[in-house]
Amino acid sequence: MENMDAARQELQELITLIQRLRAPDGCPWDRRQTMSDIGRYLLDESYEVIDALSENDPRHIKEELGDLLFQILFIAGIAAETGLFTLADIMAGVREKMIRRHPHVFGDVKVRSVQDVKDNWQEIKKKERGGASPEKSVLDGIPRSLPALKRAQKITAAAGKIGFDWKNADEVLFKLEEELAELAQARQRADAEKIREEMGDLFFTLVNLGRFLGVDAEEATSAATEKFGRRFAYVAGRLAAHGRTPEEAAQPEMDALWDEAKDKGI
Repeated sequence: MENMDAARQELQELITLIQRLRAPDGCPWDRRQTMSDIGRYLLDESYEVIDALSENDPRHIKEELGDLLFQILFIAGIAAETGLFTLADIMAGVREKMIRRHPHVFGDVKVRSVQDVKDNWQEIKKKERGGASPEKSVLDGIPRSLPALKRAQKITAAAGKIGFDWKNADEVLFKLEEELAELAQARQRADAEKIREEMGDLFFTLVNLGRFLGVDAEEATSAATEKFGRRFAYVAGRLAAHGRTPEEAAQPEMDALWDEAKDKGI
């Protein structure tokens, strides 16, 4: 178990450091920041934590969690300066919420499965919002700042829970063909705005196909991007071994090296 006294001491010193940066004679850049400004960095730091976790490197994970914690404390510090709320308010609020949403641990509710826990969680959230309408409870609670693919998948999954959905993957495939045809028509008309719209519809439909097939769209796209990066690096490396660059190579040669990378399982 972590030494809580040491953790409290380090937390206080970090808060004091932020107060010093924000002081009248502190750092001009830090003093100028608003909660919205730091919010943008918060998203970047969150992604860096996820990258570190995927690498399974304890030292890197520790570093990135520290950066994320600093941004959270910085936002809390700005809020405290303006009298909105304090760090203690934040911690008390989330502690009370976690207790409230785990009645099977801190109360007398019985659960038989993980799905029971998820269902209870959603029902408690709905009650916390004062019995909001299904539309608001399942859609408005999804953050707008989520990556587009992940937000699309969450929104359509939420809508599906209240019955607004396709019946199966075959219906989504039919819709996909329809969207491809509409994109082709937009290209024929050379209508840039319509092309953009139809591309969006196509991506959105692909996200739903992934949902029906049990594939997380964000993770699948990320994995495909990583695979492309590895294979392109292989192509560039093989060319470099012969003193050449991709710019100097012909397309058929690069295609052959790409296929070679695939055959090697890269």
